[in-house]
This record gives sequence, structure tokens and C-alpha cells, in this order.
Amino acid sequence: MSPTRFASEHRWIYWGAIVILVGLVVTGLLKYSAVRTSRQTESKAHQLQEALVKAGYPSPDTDTVERLLGTDGGQVCEQPGNALKTALWKIQQSNGATGPGMRPVISDTKAVEAERIVLQVYCPDKLDDFDDEVEDLKTDDTVRR
Repeated sequence: MSPTRFASEHRWIYWGAIVILVGLVVTGLLKYSAVRTSRQTESKAHQLQEALVKAGYPSPDTDTVERLLGTDGGQVCEQPGNALKTALWKIQQSNGATGPGMRPVISDTKAVEAERIVLQVYCPDKLDDFDDEVEDLKTDDTVRR
């Protein structure tokens, strides 16, 4: 059997090896991207934890922060001022009572400060817009510490 005949009869082995190698390269690139993203997510979560502890808040769970905020801040960074302003407005509409006991309440300043810290870590470019949106909210130290 001549070497050229052997090579032509077993060409499928060469093609199979090429397909497997290409598959391994693609898998390696995808895994590298996932590991890099995971490290960025973990780094941002630790930055947020340090900033919150420095400001006097309890340290949130790293895994929870990573899942919720990822590398870009997720929902918090999409429209930060609008979401917080709407939430606080809804909370301020009542004290939880029904009927004649229902009154608006003043929200706690810590709620605004916590979101501001998240924005500083994940999307500092949105801080000015956030400050503009919440500057007219009436807040005070209303929660006992």
C-alpha cells in the first residue's frame, strides 16, 4: 500500500482532528471570556462591599452582589434617578395604614446614600443625573439605628 493511497483512504481522520482542534480553540476562548468577566464581577462586588462598609452599612453577600449587578450595575445603572425617585415617591405616599390614618412619610436618607454608593462603583458617569433626579426628594434620618 502506497503512502498516498493510505492518506486518501483515511482522510476522515485528518478532518476529524481538525474539527476537534477548532472546537477546542473555540471552547478555550469562551472559557477565557467567562473567567475574565467573572473576575471583573468579583472585583466590582468587593469594591462595593468596601465602600458600603466604609459608609457604615453592613457588607452584602458577594455572590448576591455579583448576580444582581454583574460588571455594569444592571438595573441600577439603567435609569438610576427615575427608579429610585419613583420607588421613594410610592413609599412616601403612605405610612402603611389604611383609611383616615394614611399619611405621607419622609423617606430615610440612607436609601438615597446606598444607591449613590452603588452608582459610584458601577456607573460613576450617571452620578450627576442621579443627583439631579433626587435633589428635590424630601429625606431625613427617619430609621432608628
